[in-house]
Amino acid sequence: MTVSRDFLTGLPKAELHVHHVGSASPRIVAELAARHPESPVPPDPAALAEYFEFDDFAKFIEIYLTVVDLIKTPDDVRLLTYEIAREMTAQNLRYAELTVTPYTSVARGIAAEAFCEAIEDARIAAEKELGITLRWIFDIAGEAGLPAADETLRIATKIRPEGLVGFGLGGPEIGVPRPQFQPHFEAAIAEGLRSVPHAGETTGPETIWDAVRVLKAERIGHGTSTMQDPALVDYLAEHRIPLEVSPTSNIATRAVASYDVHPLRAMVEAGLVVTINSDDPPMFGTDLTNEYAVAAQLLDLDETGVAELAKTAVRESFADDSVKNALLTEIDEYAATT
Repeated sequence: MTVSRDFLTGLPKAELHVHHVGSASPRIVAELAARHPESPVPPDPAALAEYFEFDDFAKFIEIYLTVVDLIKTPDDVRLLTYEIAREMTAQNLRYAELTVTPYTSVARGIAAEAFCEAIEDARIAAEKELGITLRWIFDIAGEAGLPAADETLRIATKIRPEGLVGFGLGGPEIGVPRPQFQPHFEAAIAEGLRSVPHAGETTGPETIWDAVRVLKAERIGHGTSTMQDPALVDYLAEHRIPLEVSPTSNIATRAVASYDVHPLRAMVEAGLVVTINSDDPPMFGTDLTNEYAVAAQLLDLDETGVAELAKTAVRESFADDSVKNALLTEIDEYAATT
C-alpha cells in the first residue's frame, strides 16, 4: 500500500525518541558553526551532508560530539532548542519528548542552571508561538561513565526544569554495562521521573533485559535486538513495554543491514507495542514524516493504520491526559476528513 506524503506530513504526530543535539538541521548547525569558526564543523549547509557521512556507530558518535562542541553558551542552547521546535512544527509534530544530555554541555562550561533556563525559555516560547508541546528526557552520556550519571541525576532532581518527565541512558552500549547505573535510575524514579534507557541497539537482548530488570524501563530506546530472544519478546508483550523504533537510524548506524531485514514487522506481528521515531534525523537524512513512510511500507499500512500508529505514540507518551486526549482527537478528526 502507498500512503501519500501529503497525508503523512499533515498527520498530527508525537515523537518519543529524538535527540536534542541530534535534531540540529544543517541550517541550525551552519548558524552555530558560523558563531564558532574555530570548530571543524563546516558553516556551509551544503558541505554538512558530506561531513555527516559515517560508516559505523563509533564514527557517528565522533561526529555527533563535534556538533555538541558548537553549543558553547546558553544562547546557543536556546537557539538550538527553539529552532528544532520550529522545524518540528513544519511536519505537524504536536508533541515531542526530546532526549537532552545536559552533562555534555555542562562539562563544556555551561552552568547547569543556565542550561536548564535556556531550554525552558525555548520550550515555553515554542508552545506559545508555535503550538508544539515539548518535554525533556535527561539522559546519561554513557561513554562518560559514573561522573556523567552523578551530574545528570543532580541536575534532574535538584534543578529539575518544569518540562522534565524522564530519565534515560544513551551513547555507546558496548563496554557500558547498564547495571552500574542502577542507583541513579532508582533515585530518579523515586523522584517521579520515568525510566527510558536506550538498550539493544548495538548489543544483544541481554542489554534489554538489564534495562527492564535493573533500570526498570517503562519504554526501551531502540530495542533492535529484541526478536533474538523469544522469552524477552514474551516479557515485553506481556508487560506492554513499548519499543521506540527508528528504522532509518538503525540502517545508518549499521545496527540493521537493510530495510528488508528490519525487525519492525516481526515486532508488530509478535504483539509488541512499537512507536515510530527519527532519533537524530538530520544526521541520518530523515525526519519523522519519512519514518512514518518507511513504517507504512514495512508494515503494509493504509492511512487508517498509519493514524493508529500515530495514536500509539500519543498513548505511550508521558504527556498529561489533557494533552493526550486533545492530540488523539486531532488525529481522529484528521484521518476522518482526508
